[in-house]
Amino acid sequence: MVDQPTGQLIATADGTDLVVSRTFRSSIEDVWASVTESDRTARWFGPWEGDAAPGRMIRMQMAFEEQAPWFDVRIDACDPPRRLALSMNAESGSSRIELLLAHADGRTELRLVHHLEATDKPGEMGPGWEYYLDMLVASRDGLPTRSFDDYYPAMKPYFEALRTGTGPR
Repeated sequence: MVDQPTGQLIATADGTDLVVSRTFRSSIEDVWASVTESDRTARWFGPWEGDAAPGRMIRMQMAFEEQAPWFDVRIDACDPPRRLALSMNAESGSSRIELLLAHADGRTELRLVHHLEATDKPGEMGPGWEYYLDMLVASRDGLPTRSFDDYYPAMKPYFEALRTGTGPR
């Protein structure tokens, strides 16, 4: 788990991506299972239900949010064990997310890419993704989870500085 935010904003041809990553001393298949199998996603984000396949809709729960809401998720692409692209519709709006995995030298890097809309606020989104990826680390390593209050609003200025070009890129 990290004490400082690690996210980056990256300009793309279509807009801006918020990228947050973590590295695991594990096989790519094991990390893939942590982000795709419902019983394992339940430990750090929430369970999902449905017939998962590209082009299909599933329902996913944000189990660690107030009232633990369920929302619809469209699986846009699934290339095991390297790429999962999702479109999500939640109360807070719609989002396009990609989970990209790469393995080298006994380590697997997971990059979460949130394709930001012009109205998205990285100061709101970034701390949340840092929190959830740290929840993933805690669930895999048997560590206690931290409070979201450790992330927000403390990390908001870091991500806002990225947006305005006054922070690290």
